[in-house]
Amino acid sequence: MLTSDLIRESEDGPVSGSPKMYPRTASAMRRMLSMSSSSSRVDGRSRIELRAGSVGDGREMATLEDGTSEDRVANDEYKIWKKNTPFLYDLVMTHALEWPSLSVQWLPEVTKDSSDHTVHRLILGTHTSDEQNHLLISKISMPTDEAQFDASRYDTERSEFGGFGAVNGKVEPDIRINHEGEVNRARYMPQKTNIIATKSPSADVYIFDYLKYPAIPRDNTFNPLIKLKGHSKEGYGLSWNPNKEGLILSASDDQTVCHWDINASQNVSGELMARDVFKGHESVVEDVAWHVLHDGVFGSVGDDKKLLIWDVRTNTPGHSIDAHTAEVNCLAFNPYSEFILATGSADKTVALWDLRNLRLKLHSFESHRDEIFQVQWSPHNETILASSGTDKRLHVWDLSKIGEDQSAEDAEDGPPELLFIHGGHTAKISDFSWNPNEAWVVCSVSEDNILQVWQMADNIYNEVEEDTPAEMVERPM
Repeated sequence: MLTSDLIRESEDGPVSGSPKMYPRTASAMRRMLSMSSSSSRVDGRSRIELRAGSVGDGREMATLEDGTSEDRVANDEYKIWKKNTPFLYDLVMTHALEWPSLSVQWLPEVTKDSSDHTVHRLILGTHTSDEQNHLLISKISMPTDEAQFDASRYDTERSEFGGFGAVNGKVEPDIRINHEGEVNRARYMPQKTNIIATKSPSADVYIFDYLKYPAIPRDNTFNPLIKLKGHSKEGYGLSWNPNKEGLILSASDDQTVCHWDINASQNVSGELMARDVFKGHESVVEDVAWHVLHDGVFGSVGDDKKLLIWDVRTNTPGHSIDAHTAEVNCLAFNPYSEFILATGSADKTVALWDLRNLRLKLHSFESHRDEIFQVQWSPHNETILASSGTDKRLHVWDLSKIGEDQSAEDAEDGPPELLFIHGGHTAKISDFSWNPNEAWVVCSVSEDNILQVWQMADNIYNEVEEDTPAEMVERPM
């Protein structure tokens, strides 16, 4: 149970590892993003993987004669980020997808590939230009902590680590399933991870069992297992009940939240009508989420700037809160605490709430430069929260640091609770997902087709205070 004091207690979950000399405090690591330097790092546990063909060749938007000033700024920031990846990360894998994916989620199953690699799976979707869209089950080979890095393969000219990245880190579709329109959102059922629900430009929610489809479609036939009916417009919010198998919620532009039990009987066409339609918002419902610990409670947020808390047994919200000063785009319940949740908004802030007293916002996280579309709690650490959106940044927050004293220099870099900023994307981040098996590993996708798998340097969250040796950092002239 988190009170305002308990929120600030550190979690015991950070990945263990021997201290390194190169990174400094979290605030100093953030400062590195604004340092135009050429840097390198040599370390046996490093897992930096910058894929040839996706980072160094055209990814940098080198010719921007007709581009906007915003493009040029993004390009410059990306170059600075790439130069400093050896100091900021233990793992970076970058891959250019064939089409942008608006959704990403790690599947929980992991298999062994070799003595130093494991195979993970991702749920992705396509957003094509009038071509056949697909729901994708893709695999990615990732190095283990025991994998040794070959320092001799560091490319000083391009400031990239080679080694693993030359042959691994590739995201390969294992299964392609025909999808009607782009995949707005795709999420697996916690109790049966082969069951996946998707949102599309249509009003329907689609259910698939990916084990029942061939690796490559035989034709362009669209054949979901179930079509969930009840909405009149498209949407993005989608949430499986973590405690009761088959229960799913969907948010829509039609201002409603629909509730289904996919175990109920469908009609002969494989269609299933909503068992409940919840009406309480006065505008688009952007997101919906089940409470992680109470199986009958859920929350919804929308363009009416409100946060609503519901009980599925009643058709009116138990709480209606004016949560932000602009549209509320996302919400997430803390998986460790029954009282704590977070919301993200177009007002550029993430808000922290206590269900016991929703009249008072616990805290406002302020550092994003544009509206926020995703917010997710770490599955491994009670106090760790991440947010992303239009500003091309993914921020990692540590609630245990709220209110800590800062020097004037550190305060310029952001509030004390801002643990890390992932600056590897040059377009809006569409979605991200915490890896359920690898603590601190995140996958993020952006509108420019880029998928990145990354893990911040462990002494950022382990708070190793030792400075980077001066000879390792080339300062601007």
